[in-house]
Amino acid sequence: MIVLYRINGRRPNLSALVLVLGVSAIALSGCGDKKPKKEKASPTASATVSVAPVSSQPISRQINATGTISPWEEVPVGAETGGLTAVSVNAEEGQVVAAGQVLVKLNDTVIAAQLRQQEASVASAKATLAEAGAALNRARELQAKGYLSQAGLDTATAKQGTAAANLAAAEAARGETAARLAQTAIRAPVGGLISRRSVTKGQIVSAGSELFRIVRDGRLELDAEIPETDLASVKAGMPAKIYSEKVGEMTGHVRIVTSEVNATNRLGVARVALSAMGGFRPGMFARATIDAGDQPALVVPSAAVLYRENRPGVFVVDSAKKVHFRRITILANTGDRVAATGLTAGERVVVDGAGFLGEGDLVRVGLSPASSSPSKPAR
Repeated sequence: MIVLYRINGRRPNLSALVLVLGVSAIALSGCGDKKPKKEKASPTASATVSVAPVSSQPISRQINATGTISPWEEVPVGAETGGLTAVSVNAEEGQVVAAGQVLVKLNDTVIAAQLRQQEASVASAKATLAEAGAALNRARELQAKGYLSQAGLDTATAKQGTAAANLAAAEAARGETAARLAQTAIRAPVGGLISRRSVTKGQIVSAGSELFRIVRDGRLELDAEIPETDLASVKAGMPAKIYSEKVGEMTGHVRIVTSEVNATNRLGVARVALSAMGGFRPGMFARATIDAGDQPALVVPSAAVLYRENRPGVFVVDSAKKVHFRRITILANTGDRVAATGLTAGERVVVDGAGFLGEGDLVRVGLSPASSSPSKPAR
């Protein structure tokens, strides 16, 4: 407040009044406090969320795989003797045969005649041997009485040995012919399913040519292709289910896990033996679910899993309480828990409120999922 006093009893004029007001304004501006600068606003949390740690827990694993049905053992059946005509074919593809069953009969007329000739030669050789044996006995008696020289006895002994050798040769020839005759009836070496037939009636069969293929004992298996990340979890003897949309379902077990991984697609092979053939046939496509039992895995609550672009992931909270979306690969889902890869034990993932977050959002961590009502997983 500015007070004007009278000077020498006179009221100050207008110029003096202006001067006083100017000086007062300058003084007031010099004495006033400086206005403080605005401080930079700190970022605020966009949402309150609950988190859960990534933990390692044993969880039941089921490994899915696809592959092709193949024979456990496929036995080729061929002709041991050649140049003969197939006079009858007694089996077809898809037929189950028993071990020893005649599959093809070849023309055996010539070989049968040869066998009869060999049998006659054997009979002749036996008679010659008998005669030579009797002569040897007489020679020994005469030589003992002094009526025959040692040279005569040696001659009789040699003749008996020659006759015995001729008999052995005749019997060997007869055995060879009999074997060739038996080979004209081509039999199944094992029992099982005929998967291929390549002979027809009237065909001249050559030695060594393949006529049939037999799936030994009708045993089939699935060559299940498994990613290399899951291959170590599969062991021989694990139970499995094999199913096809066209045939149905069949039980089985892992027979063997191969030691090689394909360098191109990074897939290994587990051979899953089917408990029965059923309607499955070699070459069919099928799927398998292998029960790998309880195995340690990194686990998060199912409610923490989100799907972005049809791929699963979770929001991971860093030390600055910012969230980052992390893609994961789901290994198993038990309803309330999800086993996955792509995470590290001890990391914190957002559970409640994850569906409203964006990359890099700052969050406020609230109650844990155990003390709050569970939410359904976002899809």
